[in-house]
Amino acid sequence: MWASRSARRRSTNENTMKKKTEERERRDELRREYDLSKLKGGVRGKYVARYRAGTNLVLLSPDVAEYFPDEQSVNTALRGLIQVAKGRLGGRR
Repeated sequence: MWASRSARRRSTNENTMKKKTEERERRDELRREYDLSKLKGGVRGKYVARYRAGTNLVLLSPDVAEYFPDEQSVNTALRGLIQVAKGRLGGRR
């Protein structure tokens, strides 16, 4: 009876360990929709200093980014939009 219990336990543990490994490998795979040719040339940690400093990073869609060559132009446009919104809301906030 002891031999069958320990064998059963060992069998269960082996299956559990194998399952976790398979799940981890599955999570490490890229999704099909990622185009690997566009991911080349990336730099790991490129914006980590800004992130740690509390800077808000925002990724602009390509069609929007066409109109904003740099961060200053984005900030200027957003400040203008804020002023327009304040005017319409009666200066609330």
